Amino acid sequence: MDMIGGELLAWYDRHARDLPWRALPGKPAPDPYRVWLSEVMLQQTTVAAVKPYFAKFTQRWPTIADLAAAPEEEIMAAWAGLGYYSRARNLVKCARVVGEAGAFPETEAGLRELPGLGAYTAAAVAAIAFGRRAVVVDANVERVVSRLFAIDEPLPGARKAIREKADAITPDARAGDFAQAMMDLGSGVCSSRNPVCSLCPLNAHCEARKIGEPERFPVKAQKKPKPNRTGTAFWIECAGHVWLETRQGNGMLAGMRALPDDGWTARSDGTGQPPVDADWQAAGSVRHTFTHAHLELSVKIGQVDAAPADREGQWWPLGELGEAGLPTLYAKAAQLALAGR
Repeated sequence: MDMIGGELLAWYDRHARDLPWRALPGKPAPDPYRVWLSEVMLQQTTVAAVKPYFAKFTQRWPTIADLAAAPEEEIMAAWAGLGYYSRARNLVKCARVVGEAGAFPETEAGLRELPGLGAYTAAAVAAIAFGRRAVVVDANVERVVSRLFAIDEPLPGARKAIREKADAITPDARAGDFAQAMMDLGSGVCSSRNPVCSLCPLNAHCEARKIGEPERFPVKAQKKPKPNRTGTAFWIECAGHVWLETRQGNGMLAGMRALPDDGWTARSDGTGQPPVDADWQAAGSVRHTFTHAHLELSVKIGQVDAAPADREGQWWPLGELGEAGLPTLYAKAAQLALAGR
């Protein structure tokens, strides 16, 4: 097991990716704020998609104290388009807790106490930012470990065995570099499809390669089909302004500015009922896929003389709509409405 760690670290010293949130081998550990921010952004999102958001956030809010002091609506608007918006809500909560404390906890256990930090993120920050030995298991690491040891139990049940094997090969020294090496190996060499086994520094140890079936691992349980949902968004216009609301609760897109809608969720269709009386005109529909459902969102346009009664929101100038930070679904709906006015 020690041999695997040594060989992987030697490979990482030569082939580590140069990423804006990372310290290259031999350099001082990166700022915990940058490690945490990048790890939150990278959850279920590609490196290419995250880079411009990471640059925007760190330029606008260079420290955790800056982020903690920022208005929530500004952070949510800056996050718009990156998806999985519960991450942004937890980002705000965590920044405020750390800002109040003055610094990040340095242990995995302490990091787990922060809002939004699960086992993976806490382990990653502990290892990469603070040099603590921690077992860091993301999707890339799952793939590498399941192939190394030919773990044939389907996910998610296999995760216990994968973690145990990952623990067995994680070295006491350079745990952060080891974690990032595993991520790089899974991302660039031991990829989901067409892994380049000839370039893998661990190919001599890989059980999946020995049996000639690396792509069979990790074994995945059959996915349940996503339900199809329908809903309606309402473009309410008055004197060159459109009415926007902040989505409430903890459901999808909560905390984000959006067009008013008919209450659709991942579990149920919308009612189709508009929030205000108007001469509604259909502008078409947009489709969007979430983690748990496919949505077809119809868009209707209406002109009014006053704000909807009993609803919280604000009039937004049409010429400044790009600055509202609408999530992708509602940005598409707004474009459709603008084209159909």
